[in-house]
Amino acid sequence: MDLEALRKQYMAQGLSRKSLAEDPIEQFQQWFGEATRSGLPEPNALSLATVDEQGQPWLRTVLLKLYDHRGFVFFTNYGSRKAQQIRTNPQVALLFPWVALARQVKILGRAEPIPTRESLAYFATRPRGSQIGAWASPQSQVIRSRALLEAKVAEMKRRFAQGEVPLPSFWGGYRVVPHRLEFWQGRENRLHDRFVYLRENGQGWRIERLAP
Repeated sequence: MDLEALRKQYMAQGLSRKSLAEDPIEQFQQWFGEATRSGLPEPNALSLATVDEQGQPWLRTVLLKLYDHRGFVFFTNYGSRKAQQIRTNPQVALLFPWVALARQVKILGRAEPIPTRESLAYFATRPRGSQIGAWASPQSQVIRSRALLEAKVAEMKRRFAQGEVPLPSFWGGYRVVPHRLEFWQGRENRLHDRFVYLRENGQGWRIERLAP
């Protein structure tokens, strides 16, 4: 599919209040489906922002693995820097930067660990090499060399040579429960269309248009 032609199409048609779904997850599902069908590389890649105890923001790319009306799920080592920061301050921001389509989705919400059974269900679908990698890597910790990491991988391969690789107790998912979602559609002359969904009283959503 011609991404440049698709970008021009989306920019020309824009985004209107009339075209929006009343529920932001349904709107996200529509846009995520279009991003996937467009052939955009890794449309599930998103930027995750957290804040540490000193008020310093941190940013990294993670992959969206699950989403539904409860929120957006990514997985990590619970000893990682991002996990430590989430324990201190669970308020996070997500950004889906679909630049090739002149689209962005910005999400604010609270990150919560998902139940172990849900992490296990996902972990079982991962390639064996990724399962071994989860056991081998002390994520975010200083290591002296890659050789030490590769030696740890070899050790884990021997340890789990027989049978399935179990879920590490230090690895699992976080669900970001959103309270604000913005859908940004690029337009000519920087007169972009921006609509934000705001959670009202923990129930429905209010939709507002923002100036570009």
